[in-house]
Amino acid sequence: MASLKMIDIAVNFTDGMFKGLYHGKNCHVPDIATVLNRAWSAGVDRIIVTGGSLEESREALAIAETDGRLFCTVGVHPTRCNEFEESGDPEKHYQDLFSLAKEGMQKGKVVAIGECGLDYDRLQFCPVDIQKKYFEKQFELAYATKLPMFLHMRAAAEDFCEIVERNKDRFSGGVAHSFTGSALDRDKLLSFDQMYLGVNGGSLKTAENLDVMKGIPVERMMIETDSPYCDIKNTHAGMKFVKSTWPSKKKEKYDQESLVKGRNEPCLVRQVLEVVAGYKGLGDISQVSSTLYHNTCRVFFPQDLDAAADAILSGNNETD
Repeated sequence: MASLKMIDIAVNFTDGMFKGLYHGKNCHVPDIATVLNRAWSAGVDRIIVTGGSLEESREALAIAETDGRLFCTVGVHPTRCNEFEESGDPEKHYQDLFSLAKEGMQKGKVVAIGECGLDYDRLQFCPVDIQKKYFEKQFELAYATKLPMFLHMRAAAEDFCEIVERNKDRFSGGVAHSFTGSALDRDKLLSFDQMYLGVNGGSLKTAENLDVMKGIPVERMMIETDSPYCDIKNTHAGMKFVKSTWPSKKKEKYDQESLVKGRNEPCLVRQVLEVVAGYKGLGDISQVSSTLYHNTCRVFFPQDLDAAADAILSGNNETD
């Protein structure tokens, strides 16, 4: 099963469900180690742990430090941008993020600024003006660190694209993760040549979602689970293309050999790959997987591609 090599670009390992907590109720032991073993066995080769606030980014970095194949982001999610003002000193809050990003880069762990962007579906958590102000501010972080961006866009394509357009010279590249927008949104994002689109179960729910996904060139796509959310459910249009399955049990009957029913996890990124290849009618799944892997390295792990290119070049030199 593990002959494919995949990178899951979005895992929320800071979420309580990976500590066994569901709606404040403790259902099982913390099980990140078990979840990781399943992921590695399924062919996942690296995982990017998402940070969505200063505190969560600290926790994401701590988790990333526990395994050589884990990396993370540092940034503030649009629904949490109130934290800049609530801190009492927005500039100090920015500097704390900058320090954390620098520390994580020195450790070889922080690979992107984010998760940041705009979310107009959840304005009850943070108003538009605050979201826009601190989305823009985080481009300064990207510019100062030279890191790519891990982006979130929900029901906000116009303002989002306007801000990206204004700042497109300040970041090296990025991914609009968990993409669920329209064909128009897709094409707007693809018009930025350094932008990739992240696809997960939420991107594969309806027939319309699948059609929009089909129009994303594989060369501009990355795959993710966004676990513990965004799993591919039996009722979803993409489900008929899924080939790999794992046994699952309800959280109350927790068993580490099984997935927790309704909790997504990184091994299932393989299903996302299967739906992408299946719906696009691409028979060679290993070729699709390889392209997606390469895209992800180009943006988040450029040093790997440099090393691989160097190895090829030095190999060629030896045969001359």
